[in-house]
Amino acid sequence: MQEAIIEFKDFSFKYNALAQPTLNNINLKIYPKEKVLIVGTSGCGKSTLVNCINGLIPFTYKGEISGTLTIKGKKTIDQSIVELSSSIGTVLQDTDCQFISMTVLEDIAFALENQCVKQKEMIDRVNRVSQIVSMNDYLHHAPSELSGGQKQRVAIAGVMVDDVDVMLFDEPLANLDPATGKTAIKLIDDIQKKTEATVIIVEHRLEDVLYKSVDRIVLMDEGRIVFDGNSDDLLSLNLLSKHGIREPLYLSALRYANVEINKEKKPSHLDTLELTVSDKQKVKNWFNKIVFEKNKSSTESILTIKNISFSYNKKKIVLNDISLDIKKGELVALVGKNGAGKTTLAKILCGFEKQSSGQLYYKSESMDDLSIKERADKIGYVMQNPNKMISKVMIFDEVALGLQTRGYSPEEIKVKVEEVLKVCGLYQYRNWPISALSYGQRKRVTIASILVLDPEVLILDEPTAGQDFKHYSDIMEFLLSLHNRGLTIIMITHDMHLMLEYGQRCIVLCDGNIIADDTSANVLSNDEITEKAALKRTSLYDLAELCDLKDGQNFVDYFIQYDRKVRYDG
Repeated sequence: MQEAIIEFKDFSFKYNALAQPTLNNINLKIYPKEKVLIVGTSGCGKSTLVNCINGLIPFTYKGEISGTLTIKGKKTIDQSIVELSSSIGTVLQDTDCQFISMTVLEDIAFALENQCVKQKEMIDRVNRVSQIVSMNDYLHHAPSELSGGQKQRVAIAGVMVDDVDVMLFDEPLANLDPATGKTAIKLIDDIQKKTEATVIIVEHRLEDVLYKSVDRIVLMDEGRIVFDGNSDDLLSLNLLSKHGIREPLYLSALRYANVEINKEKKPSHLDTLELTVSDKQKVKNWFNKIVFEKNKSSTESILTIKNISFSYNKKKIVLNDISLDIKKGELVALVGKNGAGKTTLAKILCGFEKQSSGQLYYKSESMDDLSIKERADKIGYVMQNPNKMISKVMIFDEVALGLQTRGYSPEEIKVKVEEVLKVCGLYQYRNWPISALSYGQRKRVTIASILVLDPEVLILDEPTAGQDFKHYSDIMEFLLSLHNRGLTIIMITHDMHLMLEYGQRCIVLCDGNIIADDTSANVLSNDEITEKAALKRTSLYDLAELCDLKDGQNFVDYFIQYDRKVRYDG
């Protein structure tokens, strides 16, 4: 029988700063050439499990260990982190944290330089891996000049160049647009086949990862493994929702239509899903119960954008004569591929950048002469990268900072900060240092620091990136409750389900131009728009086609309404 390359035996780990173990009695074997997906909610222990494999535990993060972990037959506690890194390569969720050199070439070659590899061999190996990840034409570019997808390719190349046996991917889809994310999953699949390395993927977006098959899925909850098996077995059970993970949307729709899901129907992929005539009729019958609820629309403008253009240099126009009218109380999804101009537009609204031409109005009054602070009293902005917003050491102090500068009393600050921390799932960490948090938890800290100020317009750049389904739902339901009281919300997002479920209106940017302004369902049912803007057609629409339903857009809308009623209204 084949020997495991990674083996946990009765393994437990407790951080020194915590009272309870984060990992409890883990027994897990991962074999050479396997592709394994690890899923679970934030705090379930999956990142800790990965850090045990790559050596960050115990060499960087200290704590108590019981049981054993072996890599290639040797206990990790008997190896140095240098030895482990020669076998285990990690691609971080935030790729910016992984770059240390001035050019792509230097960054890919960094590990080889440390090993004193001869220059000719080094150049040959860099060229080989850069061709595999299609970055050979960018070797002399700075990492800062690359898109999110390109940065990830460079990070993967930096790991591959060392010929590692195991490649760990921590939330590889978190900061990528849907089309780039799909490409990333294909790239990981291709690399695994070419290198025959063992691949471990940690990711919340289960449906997107399953675009390409995995050998096994490990489901974790509260520091324990609750499932370890193939994807068809897992998806035929009701374990995902029970443990806080969103199942593929097409499966949720089938369950609502009372279609039995079993492993024989091959539910892991819509392309292989086997539905009977009776199954399809059940979906049609469910859809025919449709009762649409129309969104109430406001007529009062709160943000008006007229003929805005912008470029960072004269060579490339980032925004080209953009005009928009955002109504008071709207919940708008702003979508498009990486580099389309979404974040730039948000920065212009907040005053971080100045438009080359055009005018901005807030409630019909010009914003051109307002300072950044004056705009911040009206428009709150949560940046995509939480590390660019955080300035305090402790969580409570970070969330309280805006209130302190505005003169709130300590008593008022305590009440408001604790309330928003509870909603964002951070109350139990309120006295923790921010450095002890995961990337997703830091994201929630930055959202909390803006929400606590009660802005009239809230712009969120990827509000749910790196969030598990539970915290995603908690944050979005809180935002929805604010929206229902009149808050105007603009979400910049790559999450197609978020725009479907919460976006009353969807604005699509492509190469600095608005190419669509419609409902989310109509946008994601339009192949021309999704292809241009690097979006991904929802699997609900594909299910409608599979069941011979002619009205795919309404089917998508109906599912979203029905799903919300089931989850929130019982």
